[in-house]
Amino acid sequence: MKTYDAVIIGGGHNGLVTACYLQRAGLEVCVVEKNDWVGGAAVSRELSPGVTYSNCSYVCSLFRPEIMRDLELPRHGLQIVAYEGGAVLTRDGGYLASYRDHNQHRREFARYSPRDGEAYERYARDVTRQCRFIQPLLMRTAPDPFSFRPRDIGELLFLARKIGEFSPEQLALTLRFWTMSISDFLDEYFEADVVKAYLALSGIIGTALGPMSPGTAYVLLHHYMGEVDGSVGAWGYARGGMGAVTQALSRSFQASGGTIRTGSAVDRVIVRNGRATGVALANGDEVHGKLVISNADVKRTFLKLVDEKELPEKFVHRVRHFKMRGSSGKVNIALDGLPEFPALPQGSTCIKGDLHFTDSVERIERAYDDWKAERWSADPFLDMMIPTTIDPTMSHPGKHFMSCFVQYCPPKVEGRDWTDADRDGFAESVVSQIAEYSPGFRDRIIHMEVRTPRELEAEVGLTEGNIFQGELTFDQLLFNRPVPGYAQYRSPIGGLYMCGSSTHPGGGVMGAPGYNAAAEVLRDLKMTREHMSPAHEVL
Repeated sequence: MKTYDAVIIGGGHNGLVTACYLQRAGLEVCVVEKNDWVGGAAVSRELSPGVTYSNCSYVCSLFRPEIMRDLELPRHGLQIVAYEGGAVLTRDGGYLASYRDHNQHRREFARYSPRDGEAYERYARDVTRQCRFIQPLLMRTAPDPFSFRPRDIGELLFLARKIGEFSPEQLALTLRFWTMSISDFLDEYFEADVVKAYLALSGIIGTALGPMSPGTAYVLLHHYMGEVDGSVGAWGYARGGMGAVTQALSRSFQASGGTIRTGSAVDRVIVRNGRATGVALANGDEVHGKLVISNADVKRTFLKLVDEKELPEKFVHRVRHFKMRGSSGKVNIALDGLPEFPALPQGSTCIKGDLHFTDSVERIERAYDDWKAERWSADPFLDMMIPTTIDPTMSHPGKHFMSCFVQYCPPKVEGRDWTDADRDGFAESVVSQIAEYSPGFRDRIIHMEVRTPRELEAEVGLTEGNIFQGELTFDQLLFNRPVPGYAQYRSPIGGLYMCGSSTHPGGGVMGAPGYNAAAEVLRDLKMTREHMSPAHEVL
């Protein structure tokens, strides 16, 4: 039976990134994917005639440009189209517009508060400083602070040099920023409720925390670290839906000679004499490999795919206590026409970006209160977009696709599993909120796909529906992600690695965990790699 150099569990974007780099290094790699398509949470599917859905992830910015260049993804069909802005629609019939242009953005804030217009300059400067500190760490393996290996000492010195670039005052602000709530952070700059609500959204998306919870300021930073066409912090649509990202990765991988097996759910990792030697599939087949690399989250990998007796008891304990706490749902809607939002000026470009209806931090916090009571939010926070306003390839003329990312949505409903009736109630909470701001909206609906944490776990493999494969709280970052002592993409089992978002630097369609995992595999194989980005050292 054929033995591959590496078998990768899961055809999501990080698994495909790892596969591409290893295949280009000369290894023979096989990706096994449980669904009949690759993509994981970055998938495009036509579920309604003439309308393509971005089923889970829906916008692109965090994907590392170094990876895009290395793997020649534009040559394989990937095109990112930046959108200009968006708007928050307020309950009093007004709106706060957002713009890609910094000065336009500042003037719009000043329309609500001259002080906030001035404060935006200081806010943008301070957040940019934090981004510049974090960004160089994304494509580097987090050092083990308890190791005396030369590499770890070198990485700690690198981190110390980065910290040394701060003045004492800036360092104090940085330490506060990493631990404070997004609400407290924004209060130090702004006074208008709607301005703070708009900026707070990046601190709570995908996180089981409210805007008043400590640690949410860092989550905001995580969402600010991307770029589109060299514009840092910009967001855009992948032409053809988010599946275009993973389709380009798949084509790049196969162009290098890689193998993909879809419809191949993994039942367990085969371990012999303390070493992973392949995977057993649910259909009874086995795929043998000298290495196994899991793109599944840390809990699914070690609590479901690996026999517990193969793992140290302390390691299993830490994995069990790794926080998932899904908080998100998704409602995808096919429409027979562009919805109208009377609050927006006629012909406004804001409809081409992200639209929100939650106009105060307090409303977001109340929605979080529902999550804590294990209910979907009666007044949810929606991150709503209509990518077909920019990308005509996603629908037939006259039809539109609307993506609604929803906070907050608990993994269980009042202690029990979700039912179809619960799912329908959740969907109604979303549609009814949109209908408040868009007359006739219900009449335009052709089809809806509703995804609660139940569907996200069953269909995409995200434990508890957590889109980041684990919360991005301070105790689960860097050398603590996912487990102290195993934060460098390795595991207690020889030849078994991790490459998913449960590892550093975390979630989002970024590709950095997949890149870093490939680098560590190649280090262990003592292979030099000219194909890794020249800006990042492998050996």
